[in-house]
This record gives sequence, C-alpha cells and structure tokens, in this order.
Amino acid sequence: MGRGKIAIRRIDNTTTRQVTFTKRRNGLLKKARELAVLCDAEIGLIVFSNTDRLYDFASTSMKSVIERYSKIKEDRHLVMHSNSEIQFWRREATCLRQQLYNLQENYRQLMGDVNGLGLNDLQTLENQLKASLHAIRKKKDQVLIDEAQELIQKVRIMDRKYMDIYKKINPYVQENMELHQQVDASARFNGGFTTCGSLSPTSTDLELSPPQQQTSGTQDDVLKLG
Repeated sequence: MGRGKIAIRRIDNTTTRQVTFTKRRNGLLKKARELAVLCDAEIGLIVFSNTDRLYDFASTSMKSVIERYSKIKEDRHLVMHSNSEIQFWRREATCLRQQLYNLQENYRQLMGDVNGLGLNDLQTLENQLKASLHAIRKKKDQVLIDEAQELIQKVRIMDRKYMDIYKKINPYVQENMELHQQVDASARFNGGFTTCGSLSPTSTDLELSPPQQQTSGTQDDVLKLG
C-alpha cells in the first residue's frame, strides 16, 4: 500500500513540522550536491529555518555564486530594458513619420493642390482656411492695438517731459519778458517819440555806444601814436 499524498500547507504540530523540515532540508541539500556533480552546475543554496538557523550549500563558494547571480541579473535587466527602449523608439519613429506625412498632405492642400479630394474634404479644407484667416485677422488687429497703445504711451511720456522742461524754463521766460518791457520803457523815455508825438515802432532797438570822453581819449592816443 503506497503513501498517501500530503497536503501542501503549513504543519500545525511543532514537532511534526520540525521533523519534516529536517528530512526535506537534508534531501534538498543532497539533491543540490548531486546536481552540481552530475551536471557540472554552479549551485548556491541558502535555507533559513523558522528559528532563524542558517543552512547553506555552494558548489564553489557562496560569494562567487552571489556575485555571478547579481551580474547576470543586472545584464538581463539591461537587455530587457534595451529591448523595450528600442521598441519604444521604433513606435515613436513610426508615429512621427505618420505625422510628417499628414503635415505634408495638409500643406499641399493649403497651397491649392486639391486633386483627389471629395466634397467633404473640400468643405473641411474651406473651414480650416476660414478659421486660419479669422485667427490671422485677430492677431493683426491685436498687433495694431498694441502698437497704438505703445505710441500713445510714448506721446504721454514726451508730454510729461515737455511739461517738466516748460516748468523749468518758464521763470526765465517771464524774466526775459520783464527785461524786454523794461528795455521798451527805457527806449520810450530816452527819445523814442516821433515828431507826431507817437511812439516809434522801432523804439525797442537800443544803440549802445561808448562814452564821449573815452572816444576823445582814444583819438588823442591815435594822434600821439601818429
């Protein structure tokens, strides 16, 4: 009579669980040794019990097995990553080729080459042209508005500068006008009347000449030099 099948689940009885662990652990280590010898395989086996006891087996050394495992794992990850990246860029290139073809077709149609287009395609193209024209006009109006506002701002700045300059020179203008009035009054007082008793229209022009004594002295100096 053969052995019955054992249900693969956790053994509740502690003693039975420990006995089963010892038997299967020894069998596992034995199979690992046999596999390493018979098949010339590099094997590393690590087992931790539920009481944190360590059991291990290595056909060469556990360090070399772990280093080899880490290197192969990393290389495999790089290969898988490279393959997935290549597939991604291939899909991206295909998508870009399709977009380029669509743009070239759209450009050809917008330039007037409408051969092969049906009524619906022509209607769609017309709507696109209307929308583009509307957008261009809107952009043009906005540019003109911006330029006008900029010019208005420049004019306001020039007006403020003009007012500042006017405020600075206005006192001098007033003083100049007062001096002109004083000169006109002096001219009228010093003989600016005409024979008819009216003021001469050119009475504001003054004739500046040196005093007579100074002129005589100058003539005497000339005679002495002569």
